[in-house]
Amino acid sequence: MDLASMRIITHDVDRLARFYEVVTGITATWPAPIFAELRTTSGTLAIASTATVAMLGDNAPHPASNDSIIIEFLVTDVDAEFARLNDVLDDVALRPTTMPWGNRSALFRDPDGNLVNLFTRPAQ
Repeated sequence: MDLASMRIITHDVDRLARFYEVVTGITATWPAPIFAELRTTSGTLAIASTATVAMLGDNAPHPASNDSIIIEFLVTDVDAEFARLNDVLDDVALRPTTMPWGNRSALFRDPDGNLVNLFTRPAQ
């Protein structure tokens, strides 16, 4: 079994897709007007309208209400990526920091409030 993607449900697919295009440097593909994908070499970040989960009724995810998942991107240089993104980040949770386990991380929230971590692993 392979993890194929993570999907964020949002009220504003265009806004969130544009944000992640800036973060990742990847142009989103749009299989449908209400669904965008950013495909990396290791997985896909999907961004979808609430219409894509409407058939779930009361069991559908609620946009902009995540408080338990961190979307993580492995990068070559956390400090350089953070500096590149600094002007588009409205909510920085943690400036570039070396974590006790050795990772270098910077955490911020996307426009829907989802926590995003840019990190590098410790040198081996």
